[in-house]
Amino acid sequence: MHGSCTTVLVGKKASLDGSTIISRNDDGHEALDPQRFTVVTPDEQPRHYSSVLSHVTIDLPDDPMRYTSMPNAVLTDGIWPAAGINAENVAMSATETITTNPRIQALDPFIDNGIGEEDIVTLVLPYIHSAKEGVQRLGMLLEDYGTYEPNGIAFADQDEVWWLETIGGHHWAAVRIPDDAYVVAANRMSIDAFDFDGDDTLSSADLKKFIDENQLNPDFDGYNLRHIFGSASIKDTVYNNPRVWYGQKYLTPAVEHEPMEQDLPFIAHANRKISIEDVKFILSAHYENTQYDPYGSGSESDRKLFRSIGLNRNHNVHILQIRNNVPAEIAGIHWLAFGANTFNTVVPFYANVTDTPASYRDASATFDLNNMYWLSCTTALLGDTNYDLYVDLRNTFELQAMTAYRQIQHEADAAVVAGEHVEDVLADANQKLADDSVARQTKLLGEMVTLGSANMTLRYNLND
Repeated sequence: MHGSCTTVLVGKKASLDGSTIISRNDDGHEALDPQRFTVVTPDEQPRHYSSVLSHVTIDLPDDPMRYTSMPNAVLTDGIWPAAGINAENVAMSATETITTNPRIQALDPFIDNGIGEEDIVTLVLPYIHSAKEGVQRLGMLLEDYGTYEPNGIAFADQDEVWWLETIGGHHWAAVRIPDDAYVVAANRMSIDAFDFDGDDTLSSADLKKFIDENQLNPDFDGYNLRHIFGSASIKDTVYNNPRVWYGQKYLTPAVEHEPMEQDLPFIAHANRKISIEDVKFILSAHYENTQYDPYGSGSESDRKLFRSIGLNRNHNVHILQIRNNVPAEIAGIHWLAFGANTFNTVVPFYANVTDTPASYRDASATFDLNNMYWLSCTTALLGDTNYDLYVDLRNTFELQAMTAYRQIQHEADAAVVAGEHVEDVLADANQKLADDSVARQTKLLGEMVTLGSANMTLRYNLND
């Protein structure tokens, strides 16, 4: 089961290279839950979908597109695809579990046999041709079938980034993220000021009337959906708000807020153009250079006060990048890493492929160091035993790995531009990326074992 994620969204004018970016840590309630990276081809997409958890059944269109997917390795509770990019370079990440309140729940309760995180990517991503169309299709499904949980869902195409939040059992609202802005969202309803008459908002048709007739708006002026439908709890002050605060502090340091603030802005603007490396840093962060870092030198109470962004319950991190400065065949990049984000690095896999490398595709429930999920989890576990001892190895690994991955990407981009066969070039590049990442992660683990063995507690400094 998933449900404790962190999201970062970046508009095309806010990113370093003009890409749109949607990204998320896919966290769970448990420390280990093996994940896979796959491609779902049209013949593999169900035409009659049945949810494992809610048992809802939905007939699906007969013209699905191919898409990348990140399902669970163990399918007891369903597929849980998490995120992907389809054949028309539309990206989707689902879901960020969010909060609600009893006022909306009493009026529009959750639907036990509705749709939820298990289902949403499968029901939407293969059928949409733009980010906005994704919002509209999901909105229709929410109104028709309802949902059993509150969620935030991100969509992107080459031009636009949209963020949708479910409201109660059947209602929803969505915002187009400004091109020059970014968002950091934690497990709380995030949308604040909402213009029902704006060109960059969508919602269930009766949402404004629903608010007014039921006297749900606590504000004297305007409509703040977080105030109306969300929470402002003590848990938010230690579990959710600090993660948003730290991401905004990193990208917009001149704007000062407190980590427990309940009204941190939804839309923010950075002091520089945002890189993939910036996004990964935020999604790996544990309040570095503050007294709240669990690995830091603050008091024990400070170090344990806030929930970190990077933590043992990260199952995967995906950064879905839709590029604008390259041919459409290579525009979609599905950056990916597994396990706790403190000792891994994202790999830029091309999305326009029909299969994925075995080391990322074939994770099983049993421990296997030849598989990237288990290899990453092992490295993170060892690194956690003495972070200060191992962090320099991690930093060198990340710098060298990202350099190598970007070089492979540059070479593949150039080959496609030069007219080489796209399918072969991208399959070969993805295999090179996977092989290199496994080799580098294995090397890092070996270096950590060598360094750690010399520093074990069970040692004695007099030789024979």
